Amino acid sequence: MLYGITAATAAFLLAALLTALLRVSALRLALVDRRRARPVPLLGGVAVVLVTALVAGVCRWSGAVPLGAGMVRLLVAGCAVGALGLAADLWRLRRRWLLAGTVVAAACVVPYDGTGPLAGALAVVWIALVATAFRGLDHADGLAGAVGVVTAFGVGVCAAVELMDGLAVLLSALGAALAGFLLHNWHPARIALGASGSLFAGFLLAGAAVFTRAGQAPGTGAAVLFALTAVASADAVLVLLSRRMAGRPPLRGGPDHLAHRLRRLGVTSQGVVVLLGAGALGGVLVGVLVQVGRTGETAVLWVAGAWVAAVLGLLRVRVYEPRRTRSESGVRGARRVPSSRPGNGMRAVAGQASGPSLRRADFPVRQASGREESQVRAPLRVRNG
Repeated sequence: MLYGITAATAAFLLAALLTALLRVSALRLALVDRRRARPVPLLGGVAVVLVTALVAGVCRWSGAVPLGAGMVRLLVAGCAVGALGLAADLWRLRRRWLLAGTVVAAACVVPYDGTGPLAGALAVVWIALVATAFRGLDHADGLAGAVGVVTAFGVGVCAAVELMDGLAVLLSALGAALAGFLLHNWHPARIALGASGSLFAGFLLAGAAVFTRAGQAPGTGAAVLFALTAVASADAVLVLLSRRMAGRPPLRGGPDHLAHRLRRLGVTSQGVVVLLGAGALGGVLVGVLVQVGRTGETAVLWVAGAWVAAVLGLLRVRVYEPRRTRSESGVRGARRVPSSRPGNGMRAVAGQASGPSLRRADFPVRQASGREESQVRAPLRVRNG
């Protein structure tokens, strides 16, 4: 316990200091995320990866905490995923390459002797999906850090219950590093995790959760894993469903995420982090109680019910404007008004929103004879569209 507290304290202080230093470097290198309301540096995840690896390495080198071969393999694979995420931040790699690399890394760390081949293959896919879902949480200030801190300490408790002291210390270092980073990522964020830190955190948390459930009942294990990552999975499913319903491509950082939809309902940015952090805490508490045997796996049904209600309820929040057909739109962004030129009943005024069509209008009509012109009132009915 003392070693865990010391490691967590060191990780918190080092992450807070290193994040501030890397922020200056990212600004000088113009390595920023421009898809936010303002450019935000992206090297915060590098600080989390370096500090977590450093603290865990010192603990193993000093012999204070025994990190087994499986824990070392998990940490090395997580660092490799973090390096892949850093490459994505630098060169905008496609999602398929990130997912493929994460799957390969997960396949190298799953304890197949405890899970079996079939459950191990499912665990590989699940770890990769959770890591990708955590990357999606980084679109809002403070959200990925807050959910990561809560989940890290929850999975750490599960590891301590299973007498996996090395894994518990590793997760304590990760949670403390995320907390130190969160000091700079709270709204308004001065730095973001980027793909490097978010993929690393999601991969490490999912892999550690699989280690804590290896060799136990598959049904209970699936329930615990779902409860521990309920918020991240809800965000990913909500994005996929909304994009599918809207018929739009899967763009990262779009208006489909949990945080964006809650802000559409009037929740502030800080309130979104508090609300989703509380949701993550509730799911983690249920998962821990099921892990220690204080409650049955049926308690996860409450988490599942809240998960389904949140996803279906937020799907009704309108984030896209309805698509217009060519016949409905005419000139995009224009309002059709009467034209003064004879023979042309309508003309488009650019830059004005299209409103309801005119039902009747008076237009000057030239008489057929060569006598002087006279104005007569000729009613004209214009159809919509």
